[in-house]
Amino acid sequence: MIGIFDSGIGGLTVAKQIIKKLPRYQIIYFGDTARVPYGNKSKETIKKYALQDSKFLLKQGAKIIVIACHTVSAVAANSLRRKFPDIPIFDVIRTGLIKASRVTKRNKIGVIGTRATIASAAHENYLKKLDKDLKIYTQACPLIVPFVEENWINRPEALKIIREYLKPLKKQGIDTLVLACTHYPLAKNAIQKIIGKRINIIDPAEEVAKEVDLFLKQHPVIEERLVQRKANKFFVSDAPQQFEELSKKILGKKIKVKQVNID
Repeated sequence: MIGIFDSGIGGLTVAKQIIKKLPRYQIIYFGDTARVPYGNKSKETIKKYALQDSKFLLKQGAKIIVIACHTVSAVAANSLRRKFPDIPIFDVIRTGLIKASRVTKRNKIGVIGTRATIASAAHENYLKKLDKDLKIYTQACPLIVPFVEENWINRPEALKIIREYLKPLKKQGIDTLVLACTHYPLAKNAIQKIIGKRINIIDPAEEVAKEVDLFLKQHPVIEERLVQRKANKFFVSDAPQQFEELSKKILGKKIKVKQVNID
């Protein structure tokens, strides 16, 4: 199985792209809805949660893990790779940033994410490694996640807050914007409307799905260990009914979700 985890429902945007790109493989998804969001937690807590999430997926039979959370990718991805050296672990940071560096015309890239993601400076540091001439402007947007989780993203108050978040980036004249949180693609239409149609918006979910696909083609031994042609599995740590309702909006169909306790 391909294991995918996130702090909540946002990671389904990654699951959607992986299902689309690799439809024959079974995935197992865990959304830590009891403890969402991760973005306002300490580094130690984020690492603890990420380890618990990963162990759960591995116990369920996952052979590779996709971290569908930018906060965990920024703060805990390397520690997870050290903990599980024999497990291929993918994060949602690198491939999206590579694309952003390729499509920008004016070398001005904006990055929006949770407080923990932005504070980590992971996106800035990686982009500077790709091209030292890039100018990166970041903005923490902590309220977008709860608006998405409550399905309130198109309410006037949400749009007003998003407009305030994006104002500094518009002033800097960015031409590319990276959605550094897997919840944010669910607000993409609102973000695009406010930031402007001429701005390239990068959804890293699409890029990580391509990365997993390429990896499996290059590693047939691991590819053969994955379960194929079986129903996908979805787990959450709280509020499964709400998760099921929102999942239909993302995946295009309602899914069955089981609640589990992984503490």
